Amino acid sequence: MDFEFKKNTLDGSYRVEFSSGHEAIGHWLIEEIGADLGKLEYVLQQIGAQKNINKEWRLLGQEWSLFIEQNEVHISSNHLLTIDDEELSDDLSAYDEESQSWCGIEDFEQVLHSWCAFIR
Repeated sequence: MDFEFKKNTLDGSYRVEFSSGHEAIGHWLIEEIGADLGKLEYVLQQIGAQKNINKEWRLLGQEWSLFIEQNEVHISSNHLLTIDDEELSDDLSAYDEESQSWCGIEDFEQVLHSWCAFIR
């Protein structure tokens, strides 16, 4: 998974770009975490706990939600949580791919540590 963090020096806003298939991670990071170091530390603590107890954990956000289960991370747009798979048409499948991402817990943890270092 490739990613790049950017900061707009004019207004102080952040932007992230992730490789294809992992775009939802970037959306979640910007829209649900942003520069909130407290929330970021909370998620990192939960990840550490999940690696030891291998239990499901979720963090439901305003627009995006994070799910961790069996050392795999799933991020999904909340609108997908209310849509039945049969309701999605072929025209929306590309949008669906940008609305959810999966990755390993170690890769995700590395992204979060990199983000933390970037926004400090």
